[in-house]
Amino acid sequence: MQNESTSSPAEDSQTGDSLIGEEYEVAVGPVAHGGHCIARTSEGQVLFVRHTLPGEKVIARITDGDKDSRFLRADAVTIIEPSKDRVEAPCPYAGPGKCGGCDWQHAKPGAQRRLKGEVIAEQLQRLAGLTPEEAGWDGTVMPAEGDKLPKGEVPAWRTRVQYAIDENGRAGLRKHRSHDVEPIEHCMIAAPGVSELGVEKRDWTGMASVEAITATGSNDRQVILTPRPGARLPLVELDKPVSVLRVDERDGGVHRVHGRGFVRERADDRTYRVGSGGFWQVHPQAANTLVRAVMQGLLPRKNDTALDLYCGVGLFAGAIGQRIGGKGAVLGIESGKRAVEDARHNLQDLDRVRIEHGKVEQILPRTGITECDLIVLDPPRAGAGKQTVKHLAGLGARRIAYVACDPAALARDLAYFREGGYKVRTLRAFDLFPMTSHVECVAILEPAEKGA
Repeated sequence: MQNESTSSPAEDSQTGDSLIGEEYEVAVGPVAHGGHCIARTSEGQVLFVRHTLPGEKVIARITDGDKDSRFLRADAVTIIEPSKDRVEAPCPYAGPGKCGGCDWQHAKPGAQRRLKGEVIAEQLQRLAGLTPEEAGWDGTVMPAEGDKLPKGEVPAWRTRVQYAIDENGRAGLRKHRSHDVEPIEHCMIAAPGVSELGVEKRDWTGMASVEAITATGSNDRQVILTPRPGARLPLVELDKPVSVLRVDERDGGVHRVHGRGFVRERADDRTYRVGSGGFWQVHPQAANTLVRAVMQGLLPRKNDTALDLYCGVGLFAGAIGQRIGGKGAVLGIESGKRAVEDARHNLQDLDRVRIEHGKVEQILPRTGITECDLIVLDPPRAGAGKQTVKHLAGLGARRIAYVACDPAALARDLAYFREGGYKVRTLRAFDLFPMTSHVECVAILEPAEKGA
């Protein structure tokens, strides 16, 4: 995950008089999905306000919208009545008009987790008609191991940081909902292995972006350069040994310049090769945390058959494959060509694990599989979708583990699973993206007739 913003309500086209720059004194209501809270102007228009907390009274400055918009976006620029959960943002680049990478630097860590829990609960109720109790969830969002720190300290968890490069060659991060770059000297949430590279100190003239990656399972470090059109690569001299890759402006492919074309990660007592900047969980504790949650929920048995959908480099397929014995079988499906190559390499010792290349919705129907014991799916932010869920519900799996990085997509798909005869047995939520609005969930489903 890069310095992205969470999904938000659909965009409005601006047809009336712009309100950008106008200021309103507002009472702030509940948190909303996307790193902001809800308020209303004196005229009754809905405001999505960043840099505030529920219950506060603030001066909100409009950053997007006009008089005819269904909703407006705003920043809280003056805090009149602060929440008890408010703290001084430890990062100098956090705040209105600055870096858009973090959403909750101004909130106590416990309050951040409560806000994320409120978002999950609201999405479950609104999109799936589920209360926390019906979802088997106690309402808490658990911190990752090692993230409980003294007041004023920030978890340095982000093992992958994509720096945007401004026209002067300075490294920084994008401002919220903008292509503008906020140059920085240090990102507080960057993992030590990223910070030690010293990317922010270098001149990157000619580059559009520099992604820095540090592995948690080895000492591997990597930078991926995206040149501006026609620019030549610089000589990369950083503070620590590093492999260098580049993005080809013609085909978007990632090519090795020097060093390894991959980093080695470690999870569940296995080593995983992750090539060309491929997907791996960003928090150093995330992979193990999620494997434990999925395995505790699925409880694989000897000789089980299983599906691992959107399998990436094979994290869950490997975990299941180690637990099902010599007569079980796991099929993984992944659309990324390099990820498939890595998954096949990573799982070559597991004879009963097979990886197919292609989109889940296209490959799964072609497999001829009509039943299986277990399913794990970790879809992209948009979710799996109605047709894929319908297909999965027809396979009669004993347990299904759904790993979700977006609570709205999770809730929509849980509603589809309910239509297909599955209920949520348990749901767990993990704060694997501190200071941001992102949250990871693991839902375990089972056939509804099992005591529904």
